[in-house]
Amino acid sequence: MTEQNNTLGIWLMIATAFVFAMQDGLSRHLAGEYNVLMIIMIRYWFFASFVIVVAARKAGGIRKAAATKQPFVQAFRGILLALEVCVMVTAFVVLGLVESHAVFAVYPLLIAALSGPVLGEKVGWRRWVAIGIGFVGVLIILQPGFGVFQPAALIPLLAASMFALYGLLTRYVARDDSAAVSFFWTGTAGAVTMTLIGIWFWEPMAQGDWLWMGLLCVTSAFSHFLLIRAYEVAEASTVQPFAYLQLPFAAALGVLVFSEAIRTNVLIGAGVVVGAGLFTLWRARVSKA
Repeated sequence: MTEQNNTLGIWLMIATAFVFAMQDGLSRHLAGEYNVLMIIMIRYWFFASFVIVVAARKAGGIRKAAATKQPFVQAFRGILLALEVCVMVTAFVVLGLVESHAVFAVYPLLIAALSGPVLGEKVGWRRWVAIGIGFVGVLIILQPGFGVFQPAALIPLLAASMFALYGLLTRYVARDDSAAVSFFWTGTAGAVTMTLIGIWFWEPMAQGDWLWMGLLCVTSAFSHFLLIRAYEVAEASTVQPFAYLQLPFAAALGVLVFSEAIRTNVLIGAGVVVGAGLFTLWRARVSKA
């Protein structure tokens, strides 16, 4: 068993958030030039290869990694995540990194809200209040009824909903399957799904862009490696709040590299959403204590 080291786990999660943000920037660049489905398909080919290599090197090999009591749920998880990535990358292209991540930050609140009906977990009134406040933050970002509302802002909200369901299903399968099994199914099911869809949208890629594509594939695998290590060496409740750093990292990338602007309502709304999310994480930890 890996020795617990919360300080190391926190730094690993910070590194994970940074690499995820860089990965999002690369996805935004490539998807702005080529079909989103093709980009995600290639990324998943590399991801699946990484997953298979990791599984093969562990005791029991691929057979043990693929052994699950819930194959249909595991496959659905993998399919759902792959499609969610497609939706989110589309949001990056249409809406930009800043606003996409500001809306997407609501996903922990969606998980908290749905954990009761889906997993049968108890959600106290304090967390329900925080969830409500968080959704007010989303409304501040979206600004419905003010004439500046962009329907495209609903794209990252859809992605957040899909990712929340993926997170709930991950917790559901964890009752019977190990993290290694779930990781294996995430990569392989996603790769199969994206191949069946993305192969029809293949288009030639400039030689220079293959370098960016290679970097995207490497950061995709590396970010998941860092995430696994973070959860191995520290408690999830300790490191999870630092995952929110992906929002400022991605926002900085959007402003500095893609010349995006941070509107005041987005800044305020994102602050409300993140604050509410951190409170729900804290309350969940307190309730388990």
